[in-house]
Amino acid sequence: MSSVDTRNIPRDSLFLMADVRVDGRDEGERVKVRNLSAGGMMADGAVGVVRGSPISVNLRGVGWVDGVVAWVQDHRFGIAFGREIDPKLARAPVSVNNGPSTPRFVRSEVLHPDPRSRPTTGLRKI
Repeated sequence: MSSVDTRNIPRDSLFLMADVRVDGRDEGERVKVRNLSAGGMMADGAVGVVRGSPISVNLRGVGWVDGVVAWVQDHRFGIAFGREIDPKLARAPVSVNNGPSTPRFVRSEVLHPDPRSRPTTGLRKI
């Protein structure tokens, strides 16, 4: 598939973070994912890649995907994946853990209290 053909693939505009590893480097880098499709993505970050570099990206809900840097412009670059992914997996909501280690303001019962769990009292007179 040529680069002209891939521009017609539907892509989701989104904002999430991902880790990338450029082939030949020991350390990974954190990037912003600007858009995502089954065949690739646009990343934003000061990674210092060049077109044609092998790269791996760790997407939430998808895992590690190998690819190649397709284009570079300033701090943004495109990655063409070596295999197709389901981009909806990266959009899946993060599960909420309501355990005791979860801060109270994040727990779902604080955001949406069950009216049956509290004793009903009248309004306080002022």
